Amino acid sequence: MPHKYHLRQLVRLTRGFSDNRASASGPYEVMRLTPADQTGEFSYRITLSGAGERAVRESEITAWASDT
Repeated sequence: MPHKYHLRQLVRLTRGFSDNRASASGPYEVMRLTPADQTGEFSYRITLSGAGERAVRESEITAWASDT
C-alpha cells in the first residue's frame, strides 16, 4: 500500500496539538515520507512555512483544500 500523500503536497492537521505553533491550521508541506510502523500506518515529516519539521501519522493529516 503506497503513501496517501506525496512530497511537497500541502496538508492540514486533523487533530489538536498542545503547542501554539502546531495549532495553526496550515498549510503544512510534506517534506519526507517515512516507512510504515508496526501497525502498518505511514508517517510523514511536515513543516509550516519553513519553521522546522515535525513528525505526524497519516491519520493526523488531511489534504489541504484552498477553500478551507
